[in-house]
Amino acid sequence: MQRRDLVRLLAAAPLAGAAGRLIAAPAAGHARLLVVFLRGAYDCASLLVPVASDFYRASRPNIAIARPGEPGGALPIDAAWGLHPVLASSVMPLFESKQAAFIAFAGTDDLTRSHFETQDSIELGQPLDQGRDYRSGFLNRLAAVLGAGPSIGVAPIAFTDELPISLRGDAKAANMALASVGRPSVDARQSQVIEAMYRHTALAQPVAEGFQVRDEVQRAVKDEMDAASRNAMTARGFERVARRMARLMRENFDLGFVDVGGWDTHVGQGAAAGYLANRLDELGRGVAGFAEEMGPEAWRDTVVVVISEFGRTFRENGNRGTDHGHGTVYWVLGGGLAAQAGGRVVGEQVEVSQPNLFQNRDYPVLNEYRAVFGGLFQRMYGLSPAQLDRVFARVTPKDLKLI
Repeated sequence: MQRRDLVRLLAAAPLAGAAGRLIAAPAAGHARLLVVFLRGAYDCASLLVPVASDFYRASRPNIAIARPGEPGGALPIDAAWGLHPVLASSVMPLFESKQAAFIAFAGTDDLTRSHFETQDSIELGQPLDQGRDYRSGFLNRLAAVLGAGPSIGVAPIAFTDELPISLRGDAKAANMALASVGRPSVDARQSQVIEAMYRHTALAQPVAEGFQVRDEVQRAVKDEMDAASRNAMTARGFERVARRMARLMRENFDLGFVDVGGWDTHVGQGAAAGYLANRLDELGRGVAGFAEEMGPEAWRDTVVVVISEFGRTFRENGNRGTDHGHGTVYWVLGGGLAAQAGGRVVGEQVEVSQPNLFQNRDYPVLNEYRAVFGGLFQRMYGLSPAQLDRVFARVTPKDLKLI
């Protein structure tokens, strides 16, 4: 085997150190966090509809969601806001049972409006006025802080082809693209060859443990997939993957990351029906499937945060779509949300009107994401100010009392 082939195979295999700790089941009552990153910048004004704003309907003559009670109208949640109607059977029941909340006017102060630069900026979680260190993502720093405790310890995993920026760093993390389960990039024979090559070297144990992580995750997912083929679980795409993630996080992992693409709707976005509606429907069913598969006990200790790199222009463009914007809406879901937060739109808000647009085109960012995550992490994990500073340097946490 040529060295370049070995490097390629090792890069493709989901290796992780400290496999024994990664595979250990989360302790009873231990907090679990899943971050869902919508890559492409979804249109939050179609998800969380400003139903009280005439300016909204005037700005979107072809793609606005109708008022509650009208055909294809938003699902009413309070006097100012409604939800996209495709979420009626998935997210709305969670919202009504106070297991879901939305943070309006959320996002980063990064103004590049570049998908890649802003995605990187968010995953790094570093102050914008310093140079970027791509060796240190904010979820990895969180894992390092928690792993330093004598009785906490976390088991991080990314449900992705490659380890995302958010989980790069000193803390050990696994990655597994669930869509590739059953088609390992390194088969059993190749695994044996690689292990033999590293036998009696310093890398022998990490290589062997990495393959152990892969094999155990593969077996766990295959068992769930076999069960699914014998019952009525017929939802496609993200919902199917989300259920697999839930089983793994319930039994093996407690800090997860997944990204979902397809949200860059410059052309033909649609309104109550159409391209974006279909994506929101799939995402909503996926989130609901994740919650159901977790089961009531584990779901009470679980928080799911859905984010995106930025929002989209408030006005529709000439192609009946929307362009790169600024502020967006975050979702926060979990069985243990606080009564004052669940079933509400939380965070600092302003009236949706032309004078309140950022640069006369976008939602402003009033709830900066590092501050929001900082407040959430303090509540979930009881981080001290010094610990929080290790995760988000120089941040002032914003406690939205989500849990």
